[in-house]
Amino acid sequence: QVRLVESGGGLVQAGGSLRLSCKASGMITSVFNGNIKAWYRQAPGKQRELVASCPSGGRAECVDSVDGRFTISRDNTRKTMYLQMHNLKVEDTAVYRCSIGDNYWGQGTQVTVSS
Repeated sequence: QVRLVESGGGLVQAGGSLRLSCKASGMITSVFNGNIKAWYRQAPGKQRELVASCPSGGRAECVDSVDGRFTISRDNTRKTMYLQMHNLKVEDTAVYRCSIGDNYWGQGTQVTVSS
């Protein structure tokens, strides 16, 4: 059974940083490597939005900076993807979920940014 498990969320003050992780288990390497990886978020009362994505391919690392504050990366050998977030703002508060190929989803991790 394929599972994506996020970790690293929590409460942080505005201006702080967090690093989210998403580890895939039960997934063969070619599926992990061959699908787009993405982080989404959904704040209360708002629609889900794409935060950052990483294209498929065999490269060991992929960096996609969004808004100059968030960076997505992946470690294919560990079947893990990351979202490094810097200079967090109150409006970044949301549940963050990872996705692989938009077919596999994690359960989400809460990120709360206080002012």
